[in-house]
Amino acid sequence: MKKPINGLIAISLVLITGLLTLPLDANAAKRIVFGGGPAGGTFQVVANAIQTYDPVKAIEEFTVKAQSSAGSVENLRKVNSGKSQMGVVYSGHVYLGRNGQLKNDTNKYEDVMAVSYLYGAPAQLVVRAGSGINSTKDLVGKKVGVGNAGSGAFANCELFFTHMGVWDEIERNAMGYNDAAAAFGNNQLDAFWLFTAFPSGAVIMAAQTNDIELVNLAKDAADSGFFDQYPYFTKLSVPAGTYKGVDAETPSFQDSALWVANSKVPDDVVYKLLSTIYTDEGLAHMVQQKKTFKDMAIKTGADGIVTPFHPGAAKFWKEKGILQ
Repeated sequence: MKKPINGLIAISLVLITGLLTLPLDANAAKRIVFGGGPAGGTFQVVANAIQTYDPVKAIEEFTVKAQSSAGSVENLRKVNSGKSQMGVVYSGHVYLGRNGQLKNDTNKYEDVMAVSYLYGAPAQLVVRAGSGINSTKDLVGKKVGVGNAGSGAFANCELFFTHMGVWDEIERNAMGYNDAAAAFGNNQLDAFWLFTAFPSGAVIMAAQTNDIELVNLAKDAADSGFFDQYPYFTKLSVPAGTYKGVDAETPSFQDSALWVANSKVPDDVVYKLLSTIYTDEGLAHMVQQKKTFKDMAIKTGADGIVTPFHPGAAKFWKEKGILQ
């Protein structure tokens, strides 16, 4: 009986060895998990929009599967580890993660590579009209929604509020945008923070049941030296009339939301998806999903990107004359 058993073991070892030597890239190309974000946020809209676009669904070499997540920081970690092949991550988090400078995290996330710029994501701090909260420092002692733990909103809120000296002086409530808007409407929060494109559905919801205001965050940032310390943030304003009752332009700051990919995703997969989305029809499809994506264009493809491109993306953008 020993010989047959040994023979079976030998055959098994041959099979296992054969499986282990299969090309990983070929397997990875069959299913592309695209990390989005929490409900109510634009990250998930990006992932869903790409997954549901008919020409993407028609690609035979691989399929795209949108997957919800906590947001930017979780996507950074999952894409770096290969649990997700692609995702949406803020440019600042790609930069900080690559250099081991994330808050309480010195790991270097060097396998996350840029694919394209998607849109600018501004900070928005919602308060009740007449609340007396006119700056970030007025939040001391208040109940504040700070975004989902693990999200870009939470990470950037912690970064900015710590810089302003109020992070440990507020009652923090980690929750998604829709939950925060509901809690705000029920007077369970005095304010809530968002880091997402406008108009935000959550803020629209909050404005239906409350008279709201947005805090001038750009002034706080400029006066405190925030822009000097974190140069990947840029100034912008939320236009007057974006939300019900907010009739004046509100200065703020933004980071760039990027489409990223793991470095081991085959170059032709990245190139194929970019070639499919960055057409007149593909970009029109994106705008149909959310007006935020009107800034997506060939000419803006490399905006806000200060870290290395995926080789497949670099090939695409060089052919378009955007990269040298």
